[in-house]
Amino acid sequence: MMKSQVASLLGLTMAILFFSGAIAAKITFTNNCPNTVWPGTVTTNQKPQLSVTGFELASKISRSVNAPSPWSGRFWARTRCSTDAVGKFSCETADCGSGQVACNGAGGAPPATLVEITIAENGGQDFYDISLVDGFNLPMSISPQGGTGKCKASTCLANINAACPAQLQVKAADGSVISCKNACMAFPEVKSCSTQTEYSLVFLQQCPQAYSYPLDDSISTAFTCNGGPDYVITFCPDGMSTPSHNIKNVTIMEHVDLLEFAKLLDHQSTSA
Repeated sequence: MMKSQVASLLGLTMAILFFSGAIAAKITFTNNCPNTVWPGTVTTNQKPQLSVTGFELASKISRSVNAPSPWSGRFWARTRCSTDAVGKFSCETADCGSGQVACNGAGGAPPATLVEITIAENGGQDFYDISLVDGFNLPMSISPQGGTGKCKASTCLANINAACPAQLQVKAADGSVISCKNACMAFPEVKSCSTQTEYSLVFLQQCPQAYSYPLDDSISTAFTCNGGPDYVITFCPDGMSTPSHNIKNVTIMEHVDLLEFAKLLDHQSTSA
């Protein structure tokens, strides 16, 4: 009798969770970079923050966090972090300004590579992408696990810091380029925020699956998945954060052909 009551209670609880849209998606973070990173999370749809808003992730280590549904938010990785003599934690890239490892609802300061996810309730259609609208600090990817529909991985494999134009570079004290500004942030007074430019084409060339400027609508519906999948977010997906053989330094003059390529992409997206 007791066993049947327990089983009935568990079944009722699962039904309540399902119909209330509380089914969680497991989001696993994997660090393939050679150095430790400090992932950050922020909720963007005026709902409570996740149970974990920032943590340390050593090289080759994975950690999972559950997200409810519906939910919308961002993920990123902070790099070159340290704690000072009075206990204040800070990072040279993508710092969230909390003074702690936990970001406590604060976003990462640009430049920062972002993963954006909108999780639908009750197994509806999720949207996800890699965004370089806030700039770039390290390669990232997001891959659905399970689900139905397109459910394809979105990746930014290239180390854009190695191709970053001088006007967009952020350098460490030792002179190394540690992040790359988006042109909209560097030149907000010009058209960089509303259309493709020779600077945003640097991002397009290196990571064509990522948002390269704020109104880059060609990416907005490219990555979707139904059926309540889990997700794996990987930092340095190819296992490296140093320049790869197919990345080159890019000058503005080299973007003449890329501008034509961007026009072709726009034409294809409008005629599709």
